[in-house]
Amino acid sequence: MSFASIAFFVFFTGVAALMSLTNVKKLSGKPYIAPLRQSILLAASYLFYGWWDWRFCLLMLFMTAAAYVCALQTEKTKKSVYAVIGAAVPLVILGFFKYYNFFAASFASAFGIQHINALNIVLPVGISFYTFQSLSYTIDVFQHKIQAEKSFRKLALYIAFFPQLVAGPIIKAADFLPQLDENRNISLRNFTAGIQIFMFGLFKKIVFADWLSVFVDDIFRTPKAFHALSLILGVIAYSIQIYFDFSGYSDMATGCAKCLGYDFARNFNLPYLSPNISEFWKRWHISLSSWLKEYLYIPLGGSRKGTLRTYINLMLTMLLGGLWHGAAWTFVVWGMLHGAALWVHKFYAKHFAKQKSKPPIPPAVSILVTNVFIAFCWIFFRAGSFTEAWEILYGIVTWQDGIVQLYVWVFAALIMVCAGVYAAFIKKQKNERICGFYPVLDLSSFWHLVLFFVELGLIAGLAYTGANPFIYFQF
Repeated sequence: MSFASIAFFVFFTGVAALMSLTNVKKLSGKPYIAPLRQSILLAASYLFYGWWDWRFCLLMLFMTAAAYVCALQTEKTKKSVYAVIGAAVPLVILGFFKYYNFFAASFASAFGIQHINALNIVLPVGISFYTFQSLSYTIDVFQHKIQAEKSFRKLALYIAFFPQLVAGPIIKAADFLPQLDENRNISLRNFTAGIQIFMFGLFKKIVFADWLSVFVDDIFRTPKAFHALSLILGVIAYSIQIYFDFSGYSDMATGCAKCLGYDFARNFNLPYLSPNISEFWKRWHISLSSWLKEYLYIPLGGSRKGTLRTYINLMLTMLLGGLWHGAAWTFVVWGMLHGAALWVHKFYAKHFAKQKSKPPIPPAVSILVTNVFIAFCWIFFRAGSFTEAWEILYGIVTWQDGIVQLYVWVFAALIMVCAGVYAAFIKKQKNERICGFYPVLDLSSFWHLVLFFVELGLIAGLAYTGANPFIYFQF
């Protein structure tokens, strides 16, 4: 059930209506209200997930039960073995469903084995995301950052909460579980803010990301047929597509949660304005980059054990981050390239950036160079194979001849990005009213209401009507 579907709008309307019934003043303050709300959301979340395949629900339920039991036993007995089991269960499940065939094929290729029995495994939607949430919960209990949750219902809802279940953002238990016990009514203020955030994300997804995908798919499907200029434009188009697609999903997830009274942290913060690769990873998919830093990079030693160890830890973190995105060597190379770039930036920052005798690189140049590198890396991320990636790179370097297609949506998207950046800076400078981190219109104002309906009209009129799932659904 995609956010950008009629089925989801019907589903969400039903959930919101049920949740609004618990707002009745006569019921306010009753001890059973919070559990009732949690039960409604939990049932809705499993219905949402079971829409793809009901067997996925059994897998998620098993992972939740393992996390619940192991965390309670870890807290009760103070024995690390339960924490190890609690961390191993989701990792084994993820490894089997997502990586078994990849590692089996890689092993066979390395040792010249001709025939290998690949398993016909269906990858459960969103398994990478709720696996990380289960892992972080178990680790946080073991490290005494939070207490083990006594209510199985609350823990199950934390792992399965439908707005962020399929493609994040990755929510920490310490941030979400306390909200479940608070008086989170569905209010007009939250609903009007949430619906605007949702529509903003929907606009990015079905107007820009989906139309850009038409051009991107053509370029990456037959790169030899296009002129080098079209190949460059295709790479730029994918850089914008994946941003609008994934940040659009994050906006829609945040908007859904806001409508229901719950808050998510920011997941994107104008990443293409980053002057260096380190800054980029503080602005792009923030919930994943912060998760990798807290649960992988720092436990490996971070930057506390010398320069060489720091570089090794950075590379391991980015390699595993790349592999998390997909079971293919192209993703590993993508992670390796980002790891190498982090090495270069850390070395530069340590030895050159702080030297006052040398002028710093102008911000505009830094941003341009950073974005060129990021776009180059996206080629490996998007390509289905090294052959496909090489054909695109070779065609650009040799300035190959072919079809010249100046796809209009690429330029429209670039204008949209620039306008959004400008508007964000203006809002920040004027300190105008915002909801969380999104500019929100006051729908009690006539002209603001007109602007909102203009946006709805643009979505309806410009929307791409073909079936095009979110990019991060595959991860």
